[in-house]
Amino acid sequence: MATIQTRGLRPAETAKKLSIGLSTLWLKVKTDSNFPKPFKISERTTVFYEHEVDAYLAACAAKSRCMPTD
Repeated sequence: MATIQTRGLRPAETAKKLSIGLSTLWLKVKTDSNFPKPFKISERTTVFYEHEVDAYLAACAAKSRCMPTD
């Protein structure tokens, strides 16, 4: 059985990885149904699973590469 290495990214790290601002990150959380959902690990700490962020990025890249150019 394969084990997924999971690492939690704080919102600022997630935004940096996606090259977006924090306000855009929270907008995507609220409006993009395909965007990874954050979760709380404590009362004041929210994280995103890094492997979910990577998968989202890969899906966006694949989608943009498949778009017609004309």
